[in-house]
Amino acid sequence: MNAESTFHRPAGTAADGPYALDIHPKNAGWGYSSLRVLELPPGGHHSFATGESEWIVLPLSGGCTVAVDPPGPNGPGGAPTGEEFALTGRDSVFSGVTDFAYVPRDAHVGIASESGGRFALTGARCSRRLPARYGPASSVPVELRGTGNCSRQVNNFGAAAPAGGDDDYGFECDKLIAVEVITPGGNWSSYPPHKHDECRPGEESELEEIYYFEIAEANGRPGLGYQRVSPSGHGQNTDVLAEVRGGDVVLIPDGWHGPSIAAPGHDMYYLNVMAGPGEAREWLICDHPDHGWIRGTWPEQPVDPRLPLYSAPAGEAR
Repeated sequence: MNAESTFHRPAGTAADGPYALDIHPKNAGWGYSSLRVLELPPGGHHSFATGESEWIVLPLSGGCTVAVDPPGPNGPGGAPTGEEFALTGRDSVFSGVTDFAYVPRDAHVGIASESGGRFALTGARCSRRLPARYGPASSVPVELRGTGNCSRQVNNFGAAAPAGGDDDYGFECDKLIAVEVITPGGNWSSYPPHKHDECRPGEESELEEIYYFEIAEANGRPGLGYQRVSPSGHGQNTDVLAEVRGGDVVLIPDGWHGPSIAAPGHDMYYLNVMAGPGEAREWLICDHPDHGWIRGTWPEQPVDPRLPLYSAPAGEAR
């Protein structure tokens, strides 16, 4: 496997068993981050053991129920006890914010879908076992980041609190950080290029990252985008320039990542999954010194009027 194919996995090349995509520490060559994409037909069901990882079940299209049971007999008569969450889901990643479910390590999980659908399982190896919980779509912070042709939308369903920010921001996990980004056609996101491959307290956190892409069709035609990762001098000196299409993933163990470029006419979605060895769950980044100046131009420009593509539905905040 050459360097490019190590880090860029086109759709279908990382399928395994029931999963259309299965990235985990062993096949990624790292320690923490995982991502699975599960496709269920109408009436379909899938179960799995969470093992040493915590997971968020995130509908990409369709809805499902998520049943969570601790391993082993715990209830009266030896019956397992647990919880069940009904996820409304959404038509597609371009149609709205979705609700989701958090499931802890050391549990058994069952996912069932009456109408069928596609579901992302974002995971991270962790040490703490937190309670299973439901995340309503109404509580997902939707952020517009950048301006002009650097405008993009970030759905912070599993974000870590920003440095110096609100501790209640995002959703509590032990290690897992996960967000969705939508880039309008013709725009650049993950820009300026940035990195998080060193542990520098208060300045930068060490995080492995997965980018999973979906590209909106236009005029009945599939689209594409581009993802750049350049060496930072740390780790594996990852160097990737990938043409990405729907269902592709790019693995980023280290390096400056960005830009993520959406072809004109085709909105681009990516799901970011991050985790690392740091004791604190935090997303601290360092901008590329040649390109960080672009942030200073943003106040002079309006946000792309195509954004937000959608907002979180009204409801009771978390």
